[in-house]
Amino acid sequence: MVDVGCGPGNLTVSLSSRWPSAVVEAFDSSPEMVEAARAAGVDAQVDDVTTWEPLPDTDVVVSNAVLQWVASHPSIVSKWVAALPSGAWLAFQVPGNYADPSHRLIREVAGASLEHVFRAEKPVLDPVEYADLLGDCSVADVWETTYVQRLSGPDPVLEWVTGTALRPVRAALSSADWEAYVAELAPRLREAYPQRADGTTWFPFRRIFAVAQV
Repeated sequence: MVDVGCGPGNLTVSLSSRWPSAVVEAFDSSPEMVEAARAAGVDAQVDDVTTWEPLPDTDVVVSNAVLQWVASHPSIVSKWVAALPSGAWLAFQVPGNYADPSHRLIREVAGASLEHVFRAEKPVLDPVEYADLLGDCSVADVWETTYVQRLSGPDPVLEWVTGTALRPVRAALSSADWEAYVAELAPRLREAYPQRADGTTWFPFRRIFAVAQV
């Protein structure tokens, strides 16, 4: 079993706990994430999702919230399917909220000068497109779920996206420019996701899941 893009190893630990007799491998392109995973007890390695290929004895490939960062991931998924032995499983999840107000506003405030930091207008496929991509597998199950998160705090949606969708923007800006960007984005997010009378904010988050057996 291989955890592709393991991050700090949270999912890897869960996989090892769920299947204690399995050999669970993990890798990430970030040395910092690999270090964090190792600190959590995961024997993680540094590797690149764009060049990695499953070995002939691979039974399961899992990828959680990674492929949206890779523009060529549809062809990579096809390559994995072709390389996996008959009966092996592939499971992945990607966020599907790129057309939502949160992500639309991130791009609008960024403007043309930061357009280069975004990988694509539509970084992921639609569920039907993923189903078609996996259509030659013996089993292909693709679905989407919208999780309505109940957030708290003065700028909860901003806080949420700062650790995810805003990462490339933050990396491209100086501290002063980042503060100016956030100052413009924050009130627009508050307007798009108004706070309720009890101080909480609803934040719908759509995710796309795919499970296939070769």
